[in-house]
Amino acid sequence: MLAASSLTMGGLQKVKRLAMSLMLAVFICAATTARAQNVAYTFQTVNFPNDTFTQLLGINNSNSLIAGYHGATVNKGFRLTLPSTFTSENFPGSAQTQVIGLNNLGWTDGFYIDTAGITHGFARRTNNNTFITVDFPNTTFNQLLGLNDLSQAAGYYADSNNIDHAYTYDNHNFSPNFKGIFRVIVIPNASGGSQATGINNLGQVCGFYITSNAANHGFLLLPGNFIQLNFPGSTFTQALGLNNNNEVVGFYQDSSGLSHGFLYNNANKTFQSLDDPNGIGTTVINGINDNGWIVGFYVDSANNTDGFVANPTE
Repeated sequence: MLAASSLTMGGLQKVKRLAMSLMLAVFICAATTARAQNVAYTFQTVNFPNDTFTQLLGINNSNSLIAGYHGATVNKGFRLTLPSTFTSENFPGSAQTQVIGLNNLGWTDGFYIDTAGITHGFARRTNNNTFITVDFPNTTFNQLLGLNDLSQAAGYYADSNNIDHAYTYDNHNFSPNFKGIFRVIVIPNASGGSQATGINNLGQVCGFYITSNAANHGFLLLPGNFIQLNFPGSTFTQALGLNNNNEVVGFYQDSSGLSHGFLYNNANKTFQSLDDPNGIGTTVINGINDNGWIVGFYVDSANNTDGFVANPTE
C-alpha cells in the first residue's frame, strides 16, 4: 500500500508537469488503528551500489521489501530486500522504468518509457514474472503509482492538453487477458490536473490536485467522503502514499520553498512534519506500510539523491 514520486519522470516530475474512479467498495482486510501522535523514527540511508541517485518509493508489510529505481539520467527499476540486496526490475524492452507500487504479495506497478518515448503504466505479478501494460484508452501518457492486495492500482493519464487525470484501475490478478476497469476521479476545481498516488485494501485513495492558482492540495478519498489535505500554513501539499491504518504520507513545501515529508493521521486529524536528518528541507516521503515504516528520498550536501527507510521507535 504505497505510492511514490520521482525526482525526474514520476512524483517530483509531478511538480514539473503540474507546476508539480472513485472506489466505492469497502474491503475489510485490515484493522484500522490510531498510532500515537508525533511518532519518533530511526532513519537509514540506502543507495543503489555505485550510483548517486536512488529513490525508494514503496514498502510492504514485511518491513524488508522495497520498490524503487536508480539513475538520474536513465531510470532503472529495482526491488530491494533489506539490508542491501537489489533485484533489477525493468519492463521488457523499455528504455527506462520506475518501480513504484508494491503490495504484500510482492507484486509491483509503476511506469516505463518505450523506445519511441511513450510513457506507459505497468503492473507485474512477481510470482510468474508477468508484466502487463496499463494505458487509459486513447492516451499516450500513463503512470501507475500505487497498488493494493486486490489487483487494484492508482495512477493517472495526461490528455492532449497535457492535463493529468487521476484514476483507479481494477484487474483480476493482473491478467493480460482481462482489459481491466478504469474509474476516473473527477475533482471539482482541479483545473491544473490531478493524480491518484495510492490505494489501500479498504478502497481508499490518496493523491493530489492543482487549482487554477497553481496551489497543490493533497487528498484522501474515502467511500462517500473527500478530504482535502493541506499541511498547515502550506499552499503546496502532495499526498503520495497510504496504508490500511488511517495514515497518509507525502511532502509539502514551506514558505521558503523547502520540501519536508509529512505523516497525516486521519483518525486523529493531525499532521506531523518529518525530515531525514541528512536532508532537512529536501525530504520526500513516498510510501508507508501498516507497521508505520516509511520510505522516500532526500538530497544530501553533495547534491546526490539518497533513498531512505525509517522505522518507528515507539
